[in-house]
Amino acid sequence: MHTPMAVEVPTHPIESSGAVAGLPGVSADFAADKQAFPVPWGKAMMWIFLLSDTFIFTCFLTAYMHVRMSTTVPWPNPSEVFALSLGGEPIPLILIAIMTFILISSSGTMAMAVNYGYRRNRARTASLMLVTAGFGATFVGMQAFEWTKLIVDEGIRPWGNPLGAEQFGASFFMITGFHGMHVSAGVVYLVIVALKVWRGDYERAGGNYEIVEIAGLYWHFVDLVWVFIFAFFYLW
Repeated sequence: MHTPMAVEVPTHPIESSGAVAGLPGVSADFAADKQAFPVPWGKAMMWIFLLSDTFIFTCFLTAYMHVRMSTTVPWPNPSEVFALSLGGEPIPLILIAIMTFILISSSGTMAMAVNYGYRRNRARTASLMLVTAGFGATFVGMQAFEWTKLIVDEGIRPWGNPLGAEQFGASFFMITGFHGMHVSAGVVYLVIVALKVWRGDYERAGGNYEIVEIAGLYWHFVDLVWVFIFAFFYLW
């Protein structure tokens, strides 16, 4: 008669899936370096940055709307303030319309750059990113012209405005200046990424063109913010 051998029970029972059961398993899972969602860190960090930027622009535009509705001093008419004389006749918002068209067009070229990036077409990806950066630089240049016109010709300052409510200058320079800073940073960002794409740096690193899409997220966000600025500041 054979005596049955004692079987040693493991201290931490193993489930059929291979995971450790009980509290030790929970501790092991949370202590391990695991990714909750299949989203690259670069893209996730860009989304977090854009979310924080959304809060800032929302605060700026909300403050602008509050000031605009609460001030007792007449608010300058944007169609007259931002008119540009061509041929001796003032054309309302012509410069702003051209700036908006340029920035919206840059979203199209950026989307095409992302498309060609995933096709691993270095030349077209880099070229379209440089075109997008050129659109952005043109926008900033036209914005600088607009600022110069308001400061020199109209006498508008961040602390004063001879055309009406004093808050007009502070709101305008704060909102458009903060957005223009984002566009300028985006131009530098696109140029750097485009040059690295052109040299084939990302192909040597494994052929990952995801950085182009991340740059596209930033650029589309900048364009979208301008749509709200255009609607609230120039058309209201």
